[in-house]
Amino acid sequence: MKLGELLERVQPVETGVDQNTEVTSLAYDSRRVDKGCVLFAIEGEKADGHLYIDDAIKHGAVAIVSEREAQAGLAARWIRVRKIRRALSDAARGFYDDPDLKLQLIGITGTNGKTTTAYLLNSIFEAAGARTGLFGTVEYRLGTRVVPASNTTPESLDLAAYFNELVAGGAGAAILEVSSHALAQERVWGIHFSAAVFTNLTRDHLDYHHDFEQYFAAKRKLFEGLGIPPPELAVVNADDSWGRRLLAIPNPRRITYGLESKADVGVKRSYQSLSGLSATLSTPQGEIEIESALLGRANLMNLLAATATAIGAGIPVEAIQSGIRRLTIVPGRFEKVDEGQPFLVVVDYAHTDDALQNVLQAARVITGGRLIVVFGCGGERDRTKRPLMGEVAGKLSDLAVLTSDNPRSEDPILIMNDVLVGLQRTAMPYVTEVDRETAIRKALAEAHEGDVVVISGKGHENYQILKDKTVPFDDRRVARLILLEMGFQIDSSNKNKPGQQSR
Repeated sequence: MKLGELLERVQPVETGVDQNTEVTSLAYDSRRVDKGCVLFAIEGEKADGHLYIDDAIKHGAVAIVSEREAQAGLAARWIRVRKIRRALSDAARGFYDDPDLKLQLIGITGTNGKTTTAYLLNSIFEAAGARTGLFGTVEYRLGTRVVPASNTTPESLDLAAYFNELVAGGAGAAILEVSSHALAQERVWGIHFSAAVFTNLTRDHLDYHHDFEQYFAAKRKLFEGLGIPPPELAVVNADDSWGRRLLAIPNPRRITYGLESKADVGVKRSYQSLSGLSATLSTPQGEIEIESALLGRANLMNLLAATATAIGAGIPVEAIQSGIRRLTIVPGRFEKVDEGQPFLVVVDYAHTDDALQNVLQAARVITGGRLIVVFGCGGERDRTKRPLMGEVAGKLSDLAVLTSDNPRSEDPILIMNDVLVGLQRTAMPYVTEVDRETAIRKALAEAHEGDVVVISGKGHENYQILKDKTVPFDDRRVARLILLEMGFQIDSSNKNKPGQQSR
């Protein structure tokens, strides 16, 4: 590709670079630069790409794109733009021949439920015979290739490359979790979404967005369209007050879902047990009977979101039913750890007060004894939710074991002290143990027949982020090993291992 073709997409403020220069690749990380590469220098939260321009040039960069004035001696390589992330996204889509226009893209945003809704939709599309991609908090699925997720939503250049790979492999659709950070940072600028899905808005990321209005403003960008017209279809949780505000956006088509509101897709009746839930849904296509291995009210809402989206996308009812039925595990989302013990152990990603409340309420419905929760709060994140999570754990469990999550640079003891403020507002007994493995061990030792132990906060994560290092740590694996030490064991060939997905 000639640089001039790229500049037509980027619309630079000024440039001194020869437009006949051959461009072989794009990068926003100097470590990925090779001969013929154009580097987009981005000033991020933790690193400034401008500091690595010399390295990029040494490795063969033919041009530097930046919002800043040209550095001394680099005018002949410099391309100045107004908005660097918009320029990166526009250039990436141009470089890969607009792969987003060749896919049916479904973007899911909201505080909770994005991952489960995405997995449900992926399963439904596959049941309908479609080849799909899946991008979210757990992983990026590109046909048979699976990439561990670095962010919930990849950078625009990576997305364009992934979309191009999907198109080349014959895929016709992709489901994306679209985070508020990605929307605020315009990582999906100019990308054409066929449908936008809103799950809910509850307390999270206020350290970044500062208040709920700014948090919501980021979410609504998915429905308004970033630099392009809005998605054709908006799927909205009508039970959520923030969701109802999205209905004022003039999307060409809208479909609502909810348990409490008069929505297009709702529940006429439902039943749940230890093996899952079944429900009769009212939809524009008539009543639909569904059966799912997922549990709890929150998952019922996720099922409604997925069903509403699938109906809006024209998926046949039989494929919706089949896709829902065949999804038995969402990694780290109310995922069972079973070694034949007489009590239930589940691992969940819940790391906000609302999510923790949802998972504990789901567990309470199925417990035949006590409800024990292991939980903590992450460091360098919204501190205001810490006492709220403590209060939820104390009110809804019979025993709370407070421990460390991902403390990052913060002192885990001080984080736990913030949580204790809320925990001590309740009369429920609790245990504090900073070492997470020991905390899980104490919780499992307390469990008796019929109890439910919820290990909350990290879900699918297989690491723990400490002040000076990141160490391997998987709640599912740790719980399994402790259960084996306690003398429990069943035939491993008859169950899913941690993180496995039944397909």
